[in-house]
Amino acid sequence: MKKTLEFKAHDGEIEDIALGPDNKVVTAGRDFQCCVWQQDQLVTGLCWNENLPGIPDKAYRYQACRDSGTFLGLGTVTGSVAIHIAFSLQRLYYVKEAHGIVVTDVAFVPESRRGRELLAGNEAALLSVAVDSRCKLHLLPGRRSLPVWLLLLLCAGLIVAAILLLQLAFPGFL
Repeated sequence: MKKTLEFKAHDGEIEDIALGPDNKVVTAGRDFQCCVWQQDQLVTGLCWNENLPGIPDKAYRYQACRDSGTFLGLGTVTGSVAIHIAFSLQRLYYVKEAHGIVVTDVAFVPESRRGRELLAGNEAALLSVAVDSRCKLHLLPGRRSLPVWLLLLLCAGLIVAAILLLQLAFPGFL
């Protein structure tokens, strides 16, 4: 193996590292941060004191990370588990102390045909393993959205209703 790139990602040790699509790398360090990298450039990062206000910044530490391409799954030394949107790091799912102690690894159910069968309508499924000798499945329910045709139909209906109301309020409007 030949080293192709070297840079300082964290202050102290790196707890976990995961390779994602588009040559992105996710790292979780002992410096209480989780970072997404493109080559040696920081794309975005998470820090506990920014995402959970009111909690001391040294109370939690990211322990394990995984980038499915769409979602970022994280486990902590206190046993908590979270799922974030990969590109914006918006938190979609969080269970405080899902395990009694350190989460040692997390993994997404693959997006294969068999994996989609296991999801059963959920948007993602994350497995977490901890020192408490338990493996837990975390399901991210599918987010609801309106079909585009229904949205266009509602907009057209609002326009017609507005014109009719204007005609009633101001006879001779049209």
